[in-house]
Amino acid sequence: MAKRSMIERQKKRQALVKKYAAKRAELKEIAANQELPMEERFKARLKLAKLPRNSSPTRLNNRCEVTGRPRAYYRKLRMSRIALRDFASKGQVPGMVKSSW
Repeated sequence: MAKRSMIERQKKRQALVKKYAAKRAELKEIAANQELPMEERFKARLKLAKLPRNSSPTRLNNRCEVTGRPRAYYRKLRMSRIALRDFASKGQVPGMVKSSW
């Protein structure tokens, strides 16, 4: 199990990303538009830089929904390998059987 503080920090980041998503997209569009004057694009970049760092989607980590573990994460299942194995052993993942040979 991951530290509770790290899981809570991740949730806080997710909320910030969601809150500022539209504003970030709008400012990025202005900054990337070559038809606008250079000053206007530069101002958009400065406004983008003033937004909270944690509002950037690149600051998010993939974490297991069950344990909060950041490593060995399966995107399709949204859980770590350890949690997946536990669920599979208990028979809670349809079509998955613990291998034995």
